Amino acid sequence: MTTRHAIHVRREEPGDEPAIAHVNEEAFGKPDEARLVDAIRRADHPMISLVAVDGEAIVGHILFTPVTLDSSGPPINVMGLAPMAVLPPWQHRGIGSMLVETGLRECEQSSCQIVVVIGHPEFYPRFGFRPAREYGLRSEFDVPDEAFMVAELMPGALANRSGLVRYLPEFGDA
Repeated sequence: MTTRHAIHVRREEPGDEPAIAHVNEEAFGKPDEARLVDAIRRADHPMISLVAVDGEAIVGHILFTPVTLDSSGPPINVMGLAPMAVLPPWQHRGIGSMLVETGLRECEQSSCQIVVVIGHPEFYPRFGFRPAREYGLRSEFDVPDEAFMVAELMPGALANRSGLVRYLPEFGDA
């Protein structure tokens, strides 16, 4: 059994695409997320795409893409976390946490001010995510309030802001 310490996280590299598709298909039990990642890649949107690797095998993937916040005030740099996937036999070993932590650091280093996620409300708060409604933010998608969350990477970035978060068009096509 491989431990968390044998896993490392790195940026996606050319040639990783089939393994990333496999991870997303297996983790979600359907091809939708794999198709979404491929569509975003084909559209050449800026993104932070990371993989968790055990030896040569890709066992996890996380993607961050730009989103827009329709709000008053000067624009801010916002990324959306989606999808995040770990192969089922590798789940519950801390790999998802490693991907989220590394991804948030990469977002911060790229001058991102906030990150939004539509995800499990019992998982993401440990990384600083809070319900987006507390900040007056809402998603363009019809999701439960507790599942739409935000993390401020730059404290105060959401002060006196509220508005609608819009994802890349590929998310509506998925």
